[in-house]
Amino acid sequence: MILRSVTGTHSSGRLFADGVTEAAADRRRGQYRGIMNDLPFGFSASNDDGDGRDKPFGADPNQPFDMSQLGDMLSQLGQMISGMGAGMTAPGGQSGDPVNYSVAAQLARQTLGKHEPVSDRQRNAVDESMHLAQLWLDEATVLPAGPQKTVAWTPVDWQEKTLPTWKRLVNPVAEKISGAWLQGMPEEAREMAAPMMGMFTQLGSMSFGTQLGQALGSLSKEVLTSTDIGLPLGPDDSAALLPEAIEAFSKDLEQKDQEILVFLAAREAAHQRLFSHVPWLRSRLLDTVEQYARGIQIDMSGIEELSRNLDPSALQDPAKLEELMSAQGAALQPKTTPEQTVALERLETLLALIEGWVETVVHAAIADRLPSAAALRETMRRRRASGGPAEQTFATLVGLELRPRKVREAADLWERLLTATSLEQRDGVWAHPDLIPDASDLDSPAGFIDRFLADSSDLDDPIAAIEREMRRDSGEPGDSGISDESEK
Repeated sequence: MILRSVTGTHSSGRLFADGVTEAAADRRRGQYRGIMNDLPFGFSASNDDGDGRDKPFGADPNQPFDMSQLGDMLSQLGQMISGMGAGMTAPGGQSGDPVNYSVAAQLARQTLGKHEPVSDRQRNAVDESMHLAQLWLDEATVLPAGPQKTVAWTPVDWQEKTLPTWKRLVNPVAEKISGAWLQGMPEEAREMAAPMMGMFTQLGSMSFGTQLGQALGSLSKEVLTSTDIGLPLGPDDSAALLPEAIEAFSKDLEQKDQEILVFLAAREAAHQRLFSHVPWLRSRLLDTVEQYARGIQIDMSGIEELSRNLDPSALQDPAKLEELMSAQGAALQPKTTPEQTVALERLETLLALIEGWVETVVHAAIADRLPSAAALRETMRRRRASGGPAEQTFATLVGLELRPRKVREAADLWERLLTATSLEQRDGVWAHPDLIPDASDLDSPAGFIDRFLADSSDLDDPIAAIEREMRRDSGEPGDSGISDESEK
């Protein structure tokens, strides 16, 4: 997926409305593109456009992956090769896992490099900002405060605390891809490969672990809160901010550091209120990602081409295994099914509704209190448009581009709904998944609001609603909502 970039007439070095220079935005886009590739997790691109974007992590020939950084993992790989006949499991990984999460955790930590521990000053600032944000949010939503535990994380904390959720997200994709290329081989080649299946599984698990580890290591430097990418990645008992990343983020802005911290604390708190008090939301989000991933179908034409000239005896040579594993990444290509298209639209809409609600509620809470409220709101919009962590993560995991247009439309819908109703009615939409708007409602918020108001009146007068439905079904006068008296 190709992410949309910020467009405009600004010349290099000029400021956007949010105080970010265009050069800084370009630099950020370049950083993210170096972190993530454009294809879903586990896939390599079949071509290279010269800038490395279509290559898997570490595969850019202009920036070769430094194998010396792997350290113990190279030793583990040697142990795997020497012990493959014994059918050993991947060192440090759980037997049966499609991803070696031990490798992922080690590489994520190594990719991160040096980082500073959270200081008492940073921790106190996070606590005070969250307390203030919670007080202000109480006036902007009827949903009560979420987790009472507020924490300040280092990037390593983020890696460790979010890994359980990442396992749930990436396992379905890795399971689909793992071993898929063997299915496209001729029967003779598969028979020759049978004794080596354990080795193939281990190498694939390590390959996925390496890719995930590099992604998490880089992403942990950029995320600002535990909900920064739109998903509830962290434990459900904590609201978390990452002071080190927030300070780096603030350097490109012309706003006060304290105001930025309160603004981000309010966003985290608003997300946590939703995920804590809308019981179905957390599972619906993760289930939709899983549904898409499990529906992945592999285009085997590339593998069939690869296998035509394959010498089955090469499968007995460990030196050839790495070449085969690299080749399979370029040959495997995902095919999007109609079911996946539906799942993607549903996921994109739900994410846009969450982000739009958070944006609306936070702005209502701080607009009259923080002078920089409008600029910070626009900052987050431009951050999404320039390809921030959320967009790059979903593009990599599921091929989903979370379009900024959808978020703006969702925010507009929530604002208009509040104008037409009340806080209780607006937030009551989250009470059941059947009540939330769908993709068409984002394009036509007026229609959704009209239906919502009609449904609300039906709750007040259920008999009238039944009679109106009966008239509509029978085609009697009044079925269009026009009273009998008005027809005379």
